[in-house]
Amino acid sequence: MTDTKTPDIGFSPKGLYIGGQWQESASGKTFESINPSNGDHLGDVPLADEDDVNRAVAAAKAAFPGWSRMPIKERAGHLEALAARLSACREELGLMDCVDGGNALSGMIGDVDWAVDSIRYFTGLIREIKGETFSEMPGHLNFTRRQPYGVVSKINPFNHPIRFCAEKSAAALAAGNTLVVKASEQAPLSSLRFAEICDEVLPAGVVNVLTGDVVAGRAMVRHPDVHRVGVVGSVATGKAIAKDAADDLTHVTLELGGKNPIIIFPDADPKKAAAMAIKGMNLNRQGQSCSSTSRVFVHEALHDAVVDELVRLAEALPVGLPWIEGVELGPIVSERQRDRIIGLIASAHDEGAALLTGGKAPDDKTLENGFFITPTVFDKVTPDICIAREEIFGPVMSVLTWNDYETMLSQVNSLEYGLTALIATNDINKAMETVDRVEAGYVWVNANGRYLGAPYGGWKQSGIGQEECFDELLSYTLIKNVNMRWEI
Repeated sequence: MTDTKTPDIGFSPKGLYIGGQWQESASGKTFESINPSNGDHLGDVPLADEDDVNRAVAAAKAAFPGWSRMPIKERAGHLEALAARLSACREELGLMDCVDGGNALSGMIGDVDWAVDSIRYFTGLIREIKGETFSEMPGHLNFTRRQPYGVVSKINPFNHPIRFCAEKSAAALAAGNTLVVKASEQAPLSSLRFAEICDEVLPAGVVNVLTGDVVAGRAMVRHPDVHRVGVVGSVATGKAIAKDAADDLTHVTLELGGKNPIIIFPDADPKKAAAMAIKGMNLNRQGQSCSSTSRVFVHEALHDAVVDELVRLAEALPVGLPWIEGVELGPIVSERQRDRIIGLIASAHDEGAALLTGGKAPDDKTLENGFFITPTVFDKVTPDICIAREEIFGPVMSVLTWNDYETMLSQVNSLEYGLTALIATNDINKAMETVDRVEAGYVWVNANGRYLGAPYGGWKQSGIGQEECFDELLSYTLIKNVNMRWEI
């Protein structure tokens, strides 16, 4: 029998990290962090409120002049040291996220590597934060400068805890801003460990880390000294934050949800297409990913072959305790989220979809205290039912069959989302036509995965702004135009 005991992650929360010091929450309130694999208590985490946000913003504001005016070579050196420390702690941080969030250990270690690469990527671009010049006449020069905003609020979700905490801080820090970061209350521990690492290598107040819920998040967005906000979350969360930011016209970027299609054409290899669909679902994170390709639009000529392979691949995925080597699919992050997914699966039954596999807890008794759901594939899904329209954020795939290109494309584009899309075909003409017409910000053709430096962001209600690229770095700067003459 597999040992269900929670691994020792060697960490307990010290408090909120504000101005280079560990502090209790102003209210003294805490919340519990648990292991979603078995319900074990992992620690009591401080619950930040508005008073804590005020202290954190004040600390970041005080640190801003020194950080923003620091010679760029010196600032880059601090960020390189941050990347090096994170890299040295990759296994520790990966295990922490695996235990706290429920995702497979290999993927969580990979998240640390991605975060390290992101910091180094933006650090290498510091010298490219440049302006433009032109001259109207002799004795005249017009030039622009790019300067940081000041205090930036970053609000992160649970599905990539350490990656988003570090990666989503990188561009803002490289541009010379200081930060207040809020971790998700569903997987907060690695963000606090990130704060410990920042304490080793960054000046006090440059990064401040809070743990809490919507109360702290709203206060971070509405604070008058916060001039830039970056958020990763659901569409509902993004809309609420945009409304809060509107009062002060605060610049907001939003990386939000998706209900992403994979479009399989009749000339595709059905086994390869099914494998791309499974990989695109990010089932090593239980489908808890905004980019997951949860809507499988398969041409009727390939339906049976693709569906058979989908089911085979889904049932072959190792489900279990995420810290065990070889396990790919762990638990849902929380009981509340697990119950929501089960409710959506039940609604699919009621609306006439055909369950082919999964949709329940695994039979393994060692997993009965965790929030597990087996990989789930529904067939005979129509565009009007709930699981075809709503972001589930769980291991649930919907197969929609098509035979008319225009009708299919209309269905693909019919939702409020527009984050990613995947096209499987060997017909380059049809591939490029579909690339042009699909309403999504990031499109794969016969491929999976992302590449650092390639813009990532959504259309429609899937977000505002581009990340993971040079444009993200520039988005954390303000343009100042200087129009001068030296002949009077």
